Amino acid sequence: MSLDPEIAARLKRNPDGLIPAIAQQYDTGEVLMLAWMNDEALHRTLTTGRATYWSRSRGEYWVKGATSGNVQEVKAVALDCDGDTILVKVDQAGGACHTGDRTCFDAAPLKIALG
Repeated sequence: MSLDPEIAARLKRNPDGLIPAIAQQYDTGEVLMLAWMNDEALHRTLTTGRATYWSRSRGEYWVKGATSGNVQEVKAVALDCDGDTILVKVDQAGGACHTGDRTCFDAAPLKIALG
């Protein structure tokens, strides 16, 4: 099977056929990570309920938590208004980041120079 043609028609992919996917904790709104999806990864995510991404470094699909146990159970998936970003609302078990941290965005905030 493949991605629903109506969904596929809405997607704006980069030259590699990929779309950024933001994983967000469904009940708190916490931004967990950014990964990449292609049509097949999105199809797998929608049909299995497990967040599936395309690994650019390994050149293969990966189901979040398949080896770490830090599973992302998908609660909802949405496209942004331009069709060039996917929001995956998940229930995250354990850390979302490959470092083991809860989120990939917990580093010290960047300083903003005002005025």
